[in-house]
Amino acid sequence: MGNQQISWGIAPIGWRNDDIPEIGAENTLSHLLSDIVVAGFEGTEVGGFFPEPKILNKELQLRNLRIAGQWFSSFIIRDGVEEASKAFHRHCEYLQAVNAAVAVVSEQTYSIQGTGKNVFTEKPFFTDEEWNNLCQGLNELGKVAEQYGLKLVFHHHMGTGVQTLEEIDRLMDNTDPNHVHLLYDTGHIFVSDGDYMSLLHKHIERIKHVHFKDVRKDVREQCEMDGKSFLQSFLAGMFTVPGDGCIDFTEVYQKLLDVNYSGWIVIEAEQDPSVAHPLEYALKARKYINEELLVLDKNALVGS
Repeated sequence: MGNQQISWGIAPIGWRNDDIPEIGAENTLSHLLSDIVVAGFEGTEVGGFFPEPKILNKELQLRNLRIAGQWFSSFIIRDGVEEASKAFHRHCEYLQAVNAAVAVVSEQTYSIQGTGKNVFTEKPFFTDEEWNNLCQGLNELGKVAEQYGLKLVFHHHMGTGVQTLEEIDRLMDNTDPNHVHLLYDTGHIFVSDGDYMSLLHKHIERIKHVHFKDVRKDVREQCEMDGKSFLQSFLAGMFTVPGDGCIDFTEVYQKLLDVNYSGWIVIEAEQDPSVAHPLEYALKARKYINEELLVLDKNALVGS
């Protein structure tokens, strides 16, 4: 499997989408998990349709799979950290019960990612006071995560107040590195800023979870021209799996190897499963990883 410090996973979003639950609703948990095994991945993230821990753990154990983490929508700015913390405790209890590594947090106050708004021009912005509240709140949630043996990894995301490199910089500068870590998502930062390496180089020390998401550049440009929303953009095929878009994951992966990154790399491509067959795309991603990325590992071993 290559580097022992790195675990390779694939997100359930290729099979079923939490933002549009009717998409891929026919894909059951058993179907999804078995496809993940067939495609040669070690685990996945928790989807919104996943069952209680006891049931999930049995299905995972039968297939020798593990859980990397799960998305959490925080509303620290809107509701305050106390309210956010209550929901986050429940979230972390679940993740602890399924032996996850990270809690993926995204601040959803004012987010337009689930709306019909133009994701390229109508993203929200936070005031100075809101930034302070968010950063202090994330420090608190990070401590909550640690009580459950988890790391809080913050997910920069299209259509939210923490989307651009400048905004990620501000978040990193004003949160405690002991408690707040970063999820690095190649697709989101590339669609936002047209560059995915600057973030990696700048905040490599804070990155504790990685999403490998590719982008079809022509589709992205068309979506921006048409003023599409986030949901419309991924339904149009803006995102895809590594090896099928314009991102060079060899330089990304090499950088992670150079710093001895330890943790999950999760393949994630928001797509419509009726258009992009989930297993076909999972296999496509696996082939790319095996042929283009894991060879870098071997070279590293030869050279050592």
